[in-house]
Amino acid sequence: MIKYFFNFLFILFFTYSLSQENLSDSTIVKSNWNSSGKFTFLGNQSSYSYWTAGGQTSLSGTIKIDYDFNFENNGWNWDTKVITAYGLNSIGGSKYLKKTDDRLELNSLLGKKFTNNLIGNWSYSSFVNFKTQWTKGYRFKKNSSGEEERTELTRFFSPAYLQIGVGLYWRKTKDLWVNFAPATGRLIMVNRTFTENLSEGKQYFGVSKGSNSRFELGASLRSYFKFELIENVEVSNRISLYSDYLENPGNIDLDYTINTTMKVNKYLTTNLILQFIYDDNSIKRLQVREVMGIGVNLKI
Repeated sequence: MIKYFFNFLFILFFTYSLSQENLSDSTIVKSNWNSSGKFTFLGNQSSYSYWTAGGQTSLSGTIKIDYDFNFENNGWNWDTKVITAYGLNSIGGSKYLKKTDDRLELNSLLGKKFTNNLIGNWSYSSFVNFKTQWTKGYRFKKNSSGEEERTELTRFFSPAYLQIGVGLYWRKTKDLWVNFAPATGRLIMVNRTFTENLSEGKQYFGVSKGSNSRFELGASLRSYFKFELIENVEVSNRISLYSDYLENPGNIDLDYTINTTMKVNKYLTTNLILQFIYDDNSIKRLQVREVMGIGVNLKI
């Protein structure tokens, strides 16, 4: 029995070795799937001690993960991107930690190239976009005694945005593309805790009193463009526009992020992030966020 067993192992090993030899002599088939990701830690710190010019000690840190899944075969292109980030800021004299970033977003876009080769960069497309945040968000203020207070404004899945649309996709490279979806449905979901006590006529991220969702039908335009400004300095631009056909189509929602990365070496970068948001449902003014710091980058 042992003899037969060892003979079987010998045949199995010989067959495996032969198959490996044949594989090395033949052309390796390239996979249609590609995936890549990046982990970034962004830090910023300032400290003062008996500084006569004034100043406030602060310490902040942000963790960000970007991951891409790409499939391309026979005119089909499927790009999926997962973005998540979370950052906190500790300011001297404040009893609360404050968020500098809080994001969870999934983008998935499926395109099929036109059969006409004269317009090879164009595709039919459909996309799904989902975004929310991880933890509670607060509004901070000081009471009559000068003590800092906070009021809860948002939390996980409140709000949460889900968009699904179909349209046209133009893709030059993975670093330059535009997707226009003239038929886009958007669902805004919130926790009913924030809407049950609203005053008459008031809304929470566009959701009416006592409700936990709002449906919109409109058009969306999404675009991405990354380029090298100078050597070791990359600038990425990500923009999203949305117009609701059903209510105030002239009020266009905007989400525009500019990320400038200045490479120091393989692992260290200086990052400058600017984000502009206009959403008529949340606040009728332009929201601006700016974060700058030293980043540690790791490929995953």
